[in-house]
Amino acid sequence: MAKTECVCDCETIHKDIVEIVNKKKLNQCELLEMTRFYKAFADETRLKIINILDVHEMCVCDVAVVLNMTKSAISHQLSYLKKLNIIKARKEGKIVFYSLADDHVKQLFEICEEHIKEARDEKGC
Repeated sequence: MAKTECVCDCETIHKDIVEIVNKKKLNQCELLEMTRFYKAFADETRLKIINILDVHEMCVCDVAVVLNMTKSAISHQLSYLKKLNIIKARKEGKIVFYSLADDHVKQLFEICEEHIKEARDEKGC
């Protein structure tokens, strides 16, 4: 039986393709920012916060109750998410309400949610 591998066996450089890709690829700063952004989504607590803020804006106390965590722990994560512009804050009197920063964050979360639900349904889980 023949072994099938995806290996490029040629020595040819496709200059036109290389030039197009080099012009459109992200620069180092953009890649670093994107890495930081996705790292925020890689933490379960932060993802839980994004999940509930996708439903409705909330204050620290409400987030802490929903997630059964301390206000201190939630505040730490909210600060991290705000620094990365994933969430935003709105002050009403003495209360600060948090919500997703914009529709881009909302869309990314919801697209991922849809993707995993479809994959789960296909697997029968």
